[in-house]
Amino acid sequence: MVYQKAGIQLLYRKTTFLFCLILFVFFFGCARKAPLIELPRAPREKFLLLYLKEDSHTRKAIWLNGKKYYLLSEAEGFVQYGKASWYGRKFHGRKTSSGEVYNMHERTAAHRTLPLGTYVQVMNLKNGKSTIVRINDRGPFVKGRIIDLSYRAAKDIGLVGPGVARVRLTVLGKEVGRWKSPGGLSPIVEIPNIRQGAFTVQVGAFRERDNALSIADRLKVLFQYVEVIPIRGSNRWGETFYRVRVSRSKTLDEANKIKRKLKKMGFEEAFVVSL
Repeated sequence: MVYQKAGIQLLYRKTTFLFCLILFVFFFGCARKAPLIELPRAPREKFLLLYLKEDSHTRKAIWLNGKKYYLLSEAEGFVQYGKASWYGRKFHGRKTSSGEVYNMHERTAAHRTLPLGTYVQVMNLKNGKSTIVRINDRGPFVKGRIIDLSYRAAKDIGLVGPGVARVRLTVLGKEVGRWKSPGGLSPIVEIPNIRQGAFTVQVGAFRERDNALSIADRLKVLFQYVEVIPIRGSNRWGETFYRVRVSRSKTLDEANKIKRKLKKMGFEEAFVVSL
């Protein structure tokens, strides 16, 4: 009986040791294979494109997170064509112009002038793929590009590989109510005011501070408001660039006039940006 108990105890110890050994190998073996940093995943945003008949004509509408948005027409001045690019992991976790933290897995974008919080449909003109993004940042500050998409949005439209593609932007107006008309209930659409706000014109960005100050001095003769803003670059060296900006305008049309004037003076890189 004594030998039987000793055998059982020995078997129990061996089994316990073997179990602990398996756990050790499992956890520490897997730990070596796991990524060092796990980026947070944003909840999937749901949107559905609908075609609604209202007042005897068909208008495109989009359901996005339980709210209805309408694609505003080109005739209404809410469509823009140009090149899109994207930004990803290097900016993940940094603050955007809206104050939000950039999450590369959410459908967001940077635009120079559209009001922050505006929803926009972005279509890749090469493959016809589209996505819906919310503007929460300013940029891109590169000539010829009109929007910088998050990694998630860029993946939606097949932009990650090429890096740059020609797109069409359509601003969305949100339905905020309905009114009774002869044809039935018609939507009341909240249209973002994209032509009024605070705008300036960026003449250029310079590595050398003296060059930026020299150009600013020349422009001060013609323009009442000129400023030089130091901005730390996003490259691996963290260089500081000096942006030269001219004027403070209350309307987009006024800012565009100043931009055209600067281009005639030879500043081909000039573009309008919201403050």
